[in-house]
Amino acid sequence: MSVYRSALILLVLLCTASPAVAQIYSWRDGDGKLVLSSKPRTDSAQQTTYEVHGTHAFRSTTPLAARSKSAAYDASIAEHSRRQGVAEDLVRAVIQAESAFNPTAVSVKGAMGLMQLMPATARELGVGDPFNPDQNIRGGVTYLKQLLDRYDNKVELALAAYNAGIGNVEKYGAVPPFKETRTYVDRITKAAPVQKINGIYKWVELVDGKPVTKYSNLPPKDGSFQTVVPR
Repeated sequence: MSVYRSALILLVLLCTASPAVAQIYSWRDGDGKLVLSSKPRTDSAQQTTYEVHGTHAFRSTTPLAARSKSAAYDASIAEHSRRQGVAEDLVRAVIQAESAFNPTAVSVKGAMGLMQLMPATARELGVGDPFNPDQNIRGGVTYLKQLLDRYDNKVELALAAYNAGIGNVEKYGAVPPFKETRTYVDRITKAAPVQKINGIYKWVELVDGKPVTKYSNLPPKDGSFQTVVPR
């Protein structure tokens, strides 16, 4: 919330006095960066709307083309991120670094799709079509969650393993001293700052025909649920 407040205060200070009330829209682009615009998103993805008094014009923080880069995949990112307990901004930043949101991307090593799954990894994760965006995101987020669990939620190590392989992280006991990997980790962590997630999940199950409320630190495998964040 402090980022939004700071941005809005800056806008008011920079603009000339005016009695007009401006509608300001904000959201995160494909790189996980904050976008401010006088026009709403052209897609149905999430955004926040503010009324700012005494301002009539400002410039967006990113090019218009970049702000909707992830829009076609937002629903899948949100769904699989919630199910795995992984931050959406982190998933978006990984996709941007891996494929720049190109669902048909193929690397020289054979990694495929949005999250650049290797054939063996895709098979292990049950991804039948790596070029299907939803399947690829499901597999990629599941694998990322496995790495986060393996390294006790140390995001830098999980990202390093995603890029350079678990073997190299185990070998060095840290982010490997490879320029590509260190650049990769630095780029993603700057786009999606590390956040501690302490979510508690709540849902309702039928037990002997009666609704029973359940709570857990893991979401249910099936059905809808709510995320309860402790204060």
